[in-house]
Amino acid sequence: MIRLATTGRLATAAAHTEAALTVHAPHLTDAFTGNLPTAADTIGRRLRAALVRENLTPETPGGRRHAFHRIEYHDAGVADPVELLTGIDTTGTFATEIRNAVINLAIALARADHNLPTADDPDTTAVRLERLAVAGHNLHPCGRTRLGWDTTDVLAHDLEAGHTRIHFIAVRDDTHLGDDLGYLLGIDPGKPGYRIQPVHAWQLDTVRTRHTDLFTDGTLRHIDGHLDAIPTAALRTLLLPGGRYLKLSLDIQVTSTRRSISIASTRNGPALSALLNRLIDDDPDGHRLLLMTEPAGAAVPAGTGRDLSAIARTGLTGRLQPTEQAIPGGALPHLIGDLVDQTGGNPATWLTDYTRLLLPPLLRLLGHGIALEAHLQNCLPTFRNGHPHRLALRDLAGLRLHPGRLHQAGHTLDLWPGSVITTNDTETLRAKLAYTALQAHLGELVIQLGHTHNLDERHAWHLIRTVIDDTPGLTTDDHTWLTAETIPHKALVRMRLAGTGDIHIPVSNPLHD
Repeated sequence: MIRLATTGRLATAAAHTEAALTVHAPHLTDAFTGNLPTAADTIGRRLRAALVRENLTPETPGGRRHAFHRIEYHDAGVADPVELLTGIDTTGTFATEIRNAVINLAIALARADHNLPTADDPDTTAVRLERLAVAGHNLHPCGRTRLGWDTTDVLAHDLEAGHTRIHFIAVRDDTHLGDDLGYLLGIDPGKPGYRIQPVHAWQLDTVRTRHTDLFTDGTLRHIDGHLDAIPTAALRTLLLPGGRYLKLSLDIQVTSTRRSISIASTRNGPALSALLNRLIDDDPDGHRLLLMTEPAGAAVPAGTGRDLSAIARTGLTGRLQPTEQAIPGGALPHLIGDLVDQTGGNPATWLTDYTRLLLPPLLRLLGHGIALEAHLQNCLPTFRNGHPHRLALRDLAGLRLHPGRLHQAGHTLDLWPGSVITTNDTETLRAKLAYTALQAHLGELVIQLGHTHNLDERHAWHLIRTVIDDTPGLTTDDHTWLTAETIPHKALVRMRLAGTGDIHIPVSNPLHD
């Protein structure tokens, strides 16, 4: 491994973090500095691979080719990943994000064995297992970016902290929009004419600063007390006792996006949950799906309307069978070898069974005009003795809906005006599912099965193609698109460099005849 440079902006950022750790967490200082080279190399390898995959730099020797023009390198080739962006990142904005990711990954690695939550239910167990995916998103080089947090914030609220707090603000009824989350949580607003709105502990100061006038005129009121909660890998989604979740506005940048929540997301969640539940009930494989619904949500339209939003989400506690184990998708690459061995060690059989669990219901939903964002982070497959058993799906904010297909299939859905989850472009709809379920999800598992059980990749994709071919209810047009010679890839680095929304580039498709 290449040693971390002792000069430059990364070294300066590391020195600032080390100084903060010396004051606030001295027991982590040595581990932080010791893990910096590993963190820089991990982020650098992901960045190097993404630059080649997105045709931003030429392919260099030493990489291993995989499906969808994915090339993985054994090392970053540089001490500071930002060196890979020379001549590419003209503003330096993306370089800042990369450096931030390195620093935060080094902190996470230093804390790897600290503050693990006690796991006595499937939801707490899932959070515990999420910490195996310490680098975050399996393809994004900014999986550990937390722009807006300083070192003390990371120590207090990141996944490895193991705990954080939910505070409450009383909101005057006429300025509150949505469901009464305080009632669901059993929190009294203390005064008639108000409703309780939960807020992330870090976000509380942001709300106080941005909306001082609303506290002054009585629109918002401080409420004493708090609830302890466990941060998940999504950071803004917090686990409460009893297997309930709250997704709260958190105005920091994680990977590519600032994690505040739109009014539309708070209002669309219940309607989407109801529609998906109906479709799951009607699906021949519906008994193998568990939807983590979003039954309630609320926002405060002041300002951008994103600062005080919150969404309730159901969990898995009380819904699993005694021998059923839920594993968050992010942790699956780290556990897949053991799972296959539990079933007898045949990776081809295991992959076929897993693909049959994952793809058919998603492909049939596509025909209804719904493309779920089924990357690893949004899926919690369950297993019995290593065998794929059921699939839990969570987080509805990233899906795409095609109004024409929905109408043609006989569905009506009242969405919040201007909701960005709708598209009239069939290409956009299909690309959402294809990138998340095929490239980011199955693509990762195929690579890992090659590492753990020497499964040939060409054979693996042939198995996956067979499942697609055999899926009843998949339209001919969708099948043709999914098995075309090229397929759109979500260009994560190009998106950050451009500062825009989704950008796709064509990549070779292993599912093509």
